[in-house]
Amino acid sequence: MGNIIRKDTNNRMSQIVIHNDTMYLAGQVGSVETKDVSTQTSEVLNKIDNLLKNAGSDKTKILSAIIYLSNISDFNKMNKVWDNWLPENCAPARATIEAKLVLPKLLVEISIIATR
Repeated sequence: MGNIIRKDTNNRMSQIVIHNDTMYLAGQVGSVETKDVSTQTSEVLNKIDNLLKNAGSDKTKILSAIIYLSNISDFNKMNKVWDNWLPENCAPARATIEAKLVLPKLLVEISIIATR
């Protein structure tokens, strides 16, 4: 069955859960002080880079991404940042959903599944 490893854990959630060679990242958000979706997306992707590195992986090993936007009209702005961040020929399976996020000033949240 394999061990389950939890990293950056509190009573409510873990930022990373690893089972065998698959890792699940909690949804990541940017700073609420940041006013625009492009900057928040950059902040989120930097957090994802750091979490993947901490777990022994990197963005070339992302299997799936779910992106939540508070306003779907920000889709193209978010995609521009995403496309510049992701290496060529490493596109994961992906879905983008318009959703009401936990705080009104949050514009984007991204959840990742990756491998080592």
